[in-house]
Amino acid sequence: MKIQIPNLFLAATLLFWMGCDSIEDQKGRFLLKGNKKMEENDPKTALGFYEEAIALDSNFVDAYYNKGMAHMRLNQLETAIQDFSAAIQKNPDYTDALFQRGLAYLDLGANYNAKEDADRMVTQNPRDWRSYFLKGLTEEKLKSYADALKSFQKATELAPKNSDLLVNQATIYFYQKEYESAKSILVKAEEINPAEPNLHNLRSMILFEEKNYGEALKAVEKAITLDNRQAYYYNNQGLYLLYLNQLEEGLSYINQSLAMDDKNPFALRNKGIYYALMGKKVEALSFLEELAVSYPEMDLVQEYLTKARAL
Repeated sequence: MKIQIPNLFLAATLLFWMGCDSIEDQKGRFLLKGNKKMEENDPKTALGFYEEAIALDSNFVDAYYNKGMAHMRLNQLETAIQDFSAAIQKNPDYTDALFQRGLAYLDLGANYNAKEDADRMVTQNPRDWRSYFLKGLTEEKLKSYADALKSFQKATELAPKNSDLLVNQATIYFYQKEYESAKSILVKAEEINPAEPNLHNLRSMILFEEKNYGEALKAVEKAITLDNRQAYYYNNQGLYLLYLNQLEEGLSYINQSLAMDDKNPFALRNKGIYYALMGKKVEALSFLEELAVSYPEMDLVQEYLTKARAL
């Protein structure tokens, strides 16, 4: 019987070439593998590849940044901020990391931290529209609406074909109850990108304020056909149905919204409105009384709290 002798020379050659593979090549491959997993919507596996890259080079800023993006995809905001901060510490001019960290701070409710990143971006990159976009978002969160509008307008000057920036301007006009100005801007945004879902959702909110509930419902349904992942679209749909006296169908969409985001106070308010309209005093008060304390300025809360107490 012929005995198979291992090809020791071949094995040694492979080990030699693996040993010669540079750290730069190895970490680059891990980065690319992680990016591939992100494209496949598998951020958990991507994290492992980015960590392998960082283990080979602790100063690999792109790996820290991409790792932060994977944590953002998993809604792990605090860890994402740590990764973005590591990238910024190693490269203070890393604009992408600064921008994403600012957005993560906003999502976390750390508005003043986000403002610091926005101000830093404006100083470092005054010709980058994202600098003013982030600045506008932070000012909006801080209810500095006049400043937010100026920031969004500046961002639009730098990126005139970006419909999102126009929708942001219209949103500020909506907050200020300048509905005609908001509608005018939305027309411009729709000319650029008619498939922008936030445009149609905001239009629905304006129509609701104008008591045009049927058209409001059509507008938010258009938003949902374009993006069915947003909890607040379904919440708005439910509210409009309540006002069209389609109470049970309205409740079903409000519950769908809460299943997607159980901490949305507007959905909790709308559930309280449903119970008030159904004449269920105890259930209505269980929602509306707490909201009246936590969100005393929220529209419709005081109105329906008064109605519920009168039942």
